[in-house]
Amino acid sequence: MPRSPQPLAERIRPRDLSGFIGQSHLVASGKPLQRALQQRAVPSMIFWGPPGVGKTTLARMVAAVTEKPFYNLSAVSAGKAELRQIVQSVQQPGGSQRSQLGLFAAPQAADAPDSVILFLDEIHRFNKAQQDFLLPYVEDGTITLIGATTENPSFEVISALLSRMQVFTLNPLTAAEIQRIIARGAAALEVEIAADGIGFLANYANGDARAALNLLENASRLYQSPTISAEQLRETLQSKHLRYDKTGEEHYNTISAFIKSMRASDVDAALYYCARMIDSGEDPKFIARRMVIFASEDIGIADSKALTVANDVFRAVETIGLPECQFNLAHGVVYLASARKSRAAGKAYFDALADVSDLGNLSIPLHIRNAPTQLMRELGYGEGYQAYTDESLLPEAIKGKRYYRGG
Repeated sequence: MPRSPQPLAERIRPRDLSGFIGQSHLVASGKPLQRALQQRAVPSMIFWGPPGVGKTTLARMVAAVTEKPFYNLSAVSAGKAELRQIVQSVQQPGGSQRSQLGLFAAPQAADAPDSVILFLDEIHRFNKAQQDFLLPYVEDGTITLIGATTENPSFEVISALLSRMQVFTLNPLTAAEIQRIIARGAAALEVEIAADGIGFLANYANGDARAALNLLENASRLYQSPTISAEQLRETLQSKHLRYDKTGEEHYNTISAFIKSMRASDVDAALYYCARMIDSGEDPKFIARRMVIFASEDIGIADSKALTVANDVFRAVETIGLPECQFNLAHGVVYLASARKSRAAGKAYFDALADVSDLGNLSIPLHIRNAPTQLMRELGYGEGYQAYTDESLLPEAIKGKRYYRGG
């Protein structure tokens, strides 16, 4: 069978909800997106979710039911010039620029349409000025904007634009959903997948259908075999990397899970998240630095040796490097997760810092001030100072206040 120039994921992309797999919380009967498509009442919206879960597919379905011109742009490469051309296609008859802008459907009449659908992939890549440019056209209905993002839109999309859009959260696909998509891909390629191959693909995909389909297609092309095995998939892949963007949300989610697992004294979970970060390419020094912070922030005086252990782990990681420093990280993780916890010292400090911020520079008692000159001594600086005393040495306004109450 001749190979199609289109990637497999594109060839088997469903055209309507009847063929869509996953996201039942949005597209099942009576759910919000299904109702919007059924009623053709489509607002500007954002699809927020990990890669390969159906964001682009759903955007195209929205455009199909509205029968409006559909422009597909990537925020990585597009700018204001492309946005102006889209606006002009609405405001002026003709719209000769459309073929340059990824137009998937257009009205037959020569007159300009009333409005268009703009699908903006990776909308989080647009800067504030570019997002501001879109705002009036979204507000007046010239553009129905559909954004797709893997990043939290509350951090990446300006509030004025976000308030005019409905956010739909898409979930990673389950293993069962991935297997159904794999079966569809295998049928399109006219190959069989061995049972171990299906399990391998579903595990490798990590919720990303596109990743599974790309690997299946590459293995089929490489081996030209009627049956694809797990071994063939493994050799095609050569190396597996979990989805992990060191500047993205998954990075922060994983380090958060790591810290919270150590805080809860869940040694096994802490080791798992540490291993997951290392396997995904995280800098081991970043992990070790977080462990040094944790030793004081969460363990503190309950076990002061923890800070020494954490510092030793950091020095070992810095000196030895991967792969051997994984032993040092494991040693430190187990110790810190197992240690008794006390946040008393840190809490006391930040309570004191709050008073500094609220009350300003309160006058320091004269008897504990430095007295390097005769004039200062004559003014009472240092007078009556006793090295050992039960008296509170705080400024008069907060004299006797307790910050630290023990661990």
